[in-house]
Amino acid sequence: MERRAEAPPPPQGLDFTVENVEKALHQLYYDPNIENKNLAQKWLMQAQVSPQAWHFSWLLLHMDKVPEIQYFGASALHIKISRYWNDIPADQYESLKSQLFTHITRFASGSKIVLTRLCVALASLALSMMPEAWPCAVADMVRMFQAEDSNVDGRARCLALLELLTVLPEEFQTSRLPQYRKGQVRSVLAQECGSVFPLLEQLLQQQDSPGFIKQKVLKCFSSWVQLEIPLMDCENLIQAAFTSLQDPELFDTAVEAVVNAISQPDAQRYVNTLLKLIPPVLGLQEQLRQAVQSGDMETSHGICRIAVALGENHSRALLDQVEHWQSFLALVNMIMFCTGIPGHYPVNETTSSLTLTFWYTLQDDILSFEPDKQAVYQQVYRPVYFQLVDVLLHKAQFPSDEEYGFWSSDEKEQFRIYRVDISDTLMYVYEMLGAELLSSLYDKLGRLLTNTEQPSTWQHTEALLYGFQSIAETIDVNYSDVVPGLIGLIPRISISNVQLADTVMFTIGALSEWLADHPVMINNVLPLVLQALGNPELSISSVSTLKKICRECKYDLPPYAANIVAVSQEVLMKQIHKTSQCMWLMQALGFLLSALQVEEILKNLHSLITPYIQQLEKLADETPNPSNKLAIIHILGLLSNLFTTLDISHHDDDHESTEVKKLPVQQGPNPVVVVLQQVFQLIQKVLSKWLNDAQVVESVCAIFEKSVKTLLDDFAPMVPQLCEMLGQMYSTIPQASAIDLTRQLVHIFAHEPTHFPPIKALFLLVTSVTLTLFQQGPRDHPDIVDSFMQLLAQALKRKPDLFLCSNLDVKAVFQCGVLSLKFPEAPTVKASCGFFTELLPRCGEIAPVGQVVHENGKVLLQAVLEGIGGQASRSLMDHFAEILFALNKHCFSYLSVWIKEAMQQDGFPSARVSPEQKETFSQQILRERVNKRRVKEMVKEFTLLCRGLHGTEYTADY
Repeated sequence: MERRAEAPPPPQGLDFTVENVEKALHQLYYDPNIENKNLAQKWLMQAQVSPQAWHFSWLLLHMDKVPEIQYFGASALHIKISRYWNDIPADQYESLKSQLFTHITRFASGSKIVLTRLCVALASLALSMMPEAWPCAVADMVRMFQAEDSNVDGRARCLALLELLTVLPEEFQTSRLPQYRKGQVRSVLAQECGSVFPLLEQLLQQQDSPGFIKQKVLKCFSSWVQLEIPLMDCENLIQAAFTSLQDPELFDTAVEAVVNAISQPDAQRYVNTLLKLIPPVLGLQEQLRQAVQSGDMETSHGICRIAVALGENHSRALLDQVEHWQSFLALVNMIMFCTGIPGHYPVNETTSSLTLTFWYTLQDDILSFEPDKQAVYQQVYRPVYFQLVDVLLHKAQFPSDEEYGFWSSDEKEQFRIYRVDISDTLMYVYEMLGAELLSSLYDKLGRLLTNTEQPSTWQHTEALLYGFQSIAETIDVNYSDVVPGLIGLIPRISISNVQLADTVMFTIGALSEWLADHPVMINNVLPLVLQALGNPELSISSVSTLKKICRECKYDLPPYAANIVAVSQEVLMKQIHKTSQCMWLMQALGFLLSALQVEEILKNLHSLITPYIQQLEKLADETPNPSNKLAIIHILGLLSNLFTTLDISHHDDDHESTEVKKLPVQQGPNPVVVVLQQVFQLIQKVLSKWLNDAQVVESVCAIFEKSVKTLLDDFAPMVPQLCEMLGQMYSTIPQASAIDLTRQLVHIFAHEPTHFPPIKALFLLVTSVTLTLFQQGPRDHPDIVDSFMQLLAQALKRKPDLFLCSNLDVKAVFQCGVLSLKFPEAPTVKASCGFFTELLPRCGEIAPVGQVVHENGKVLLQAVLEGIGGQASRSLMDHFAEILFALNKHCFSYLSVWIKEAMQQDGFPSARVSPEQKETFSQQILRERVNKRRVKEMVKEFTLLCRGLHGTEYTADY
């Protein structure tokens, strides 16, 4: 306790004096209590912007203070100069300038961090004063520091000047100068480089300049080139930076300087200078080769960055210089060397990935020329791009199994992403090389697989296939004459490894559309896919490939159906695959069965589903516990996914392709309905035990929802019993998933007089139960409220006469909607807005709705205005605007009275808006009955006023 009494008191409310600032800084750095630290930091931030900061900042910079305190003093000066410039009287500019010069000279041999802050403060001062109040600021700085000063060592002075010159352009980039001043100051600085660059050149060329000075010079040059200095003015320094690349100590800084200079957007205007830069870049090739040989990744990376910067930023400008085509081609070949740099990415090299964008840029530039010029360049560069394909496929190769075993999971993931980048590049290159690219890949693969004298590694085969797959995945290869040969080669591949097997699978998957057009080839590859299904390591690739084949080729699969179902059943029973792959497999089987005759479908469904039904019967008898819950959800999920794709009416087929092989429309009940009716009682039994569990209820509803979506009208026979079950479920324990399924039924069967009565009864029951829930307090059930509002909107859209039912309490429903508008959950509010935008247009045609709106509309308006006034998230304003628009369009005479009354309340909808602003908004809304977009803009504008955000930076992205 005594210890605490000694600690400095929290500085809140203290005067901003030197002593108190020092106490607060001590507290910030050394007090172990985080709350005290936070208080100190808050107080210090206030101190920095206080008028007293002008006084205490200089005192904190005394040489006897510790660096932390000096640093705070320098920072406070910078904040005052950069943010509160207008508070400084013009007659004090000169004294402020000279004080800063004095302190910078003093700190030239002192603390580096304090020196930098003081330089930043002087830079900020210079930017605010130039050009009028300080015409030759940069030249003055150079002169001041070059003047002899016996107290300060020459090198220290030189370093201080370089620090000041380095931070000046950086401070300009981040300064808060108004736009017009920014342009003005930029051009002044660009002219002043004439005072800076000769000094930098001199320091770099002096034999006795130490390394740390040269390093500082290169950093300073790097900083200045970002001011869009003409490239020809930078020429001498760029050449000097190239020379510095030979010095290991300066290498990294020299790379940054060259790359920054070359990458300036303005640089492409200086084509002659760019052409002069090609020889020194090419001159780095020997250094690059030596770095690669010695495994010096940093050096090879740096040189590659320079070559790519020149090639990528200026390929168009350099291609235009047709007479220099050979030197640019030499640069392209140098970049090719960087792309194919030896070693495996990312373990032995990290350079090759830098080059990929260059190849996109070069191709785009070549293809953008007019036909004659393009033809010339195609002749030169097609061979280069064929070489690129070889290089990329070599880089995409996996390392040896032994080496790969030592890679970390992070390295493997980086390599996977790198291969995806290569795949994207190959796909892009196809545009340049066309069908010849596929032929070349096919020839290589053929030679590889048929060469018995020199057996190839699996890595080589895999990479070639990967190239094929990259192209076939996104480009229509249906017209390629090499695909039949490729399909013929695939079974000859000796698959000894998981990565190769995966690529074989994905390649077959990429060719599934081609197989649909050439069904005779299916038997070449299907056995491979079915065999792979039994290998858990190939789970994702084999299941996704089977799903693609079943989706694309279903009309040609009946001869293989029995085999596919048998293999799938076996792997499902053995539980080889994870849950998501099991679900995909069921979807694949749904596609497959859709193309069979009804008796065949039923027979296959029986053998496929029976084991699961037996399992479910057993689980339904058990006492609920976490493990049997997972098993139940898994089985229900399998059925859902099967019924998602099992569609004998072919709703999902492409209407344009009226193929002869499509089956005639089936007669009799839909197989899915037959199965659902058989398992219906079992599902009810499961439900009765798990009604309390939202996930199980959701899984049950999902089966019917997926089936309804797929079957549409064919689902009709199931409607009565499903409505009855949903009613019982919802009456016992209301769940959002049951409302969502009800909404689906309303949507599909709204116009079916024969099937609609049970749905109507269900709708009324759900409404009545939910109204009771609202009376008990709906705040704990935002998901139910959300789904209920969506159901009401759907009913109004598809079957508005439901609101004519005598036992539907329209007023209570309306009041629930108003309550829901005040929920904190945005999705719920959005759904409620959707309900009202459907309800209000029905005022005229549905008497009960008209009556309720006219009697209670003011309450709705009040809630909407509260939301706009700041109660609701700004992301919802468009939805509130829709309600206002609908009120104005359909209840105009009422709205004009309500809005006037509402706006007369003091401080409503926000204390921040004046009566005039409220009146203006009301009039704008009442006048706009045609353009909904305008109303949305008015609401956005008004909500910003209400929140006090109008005209602030928060509105920039709004």
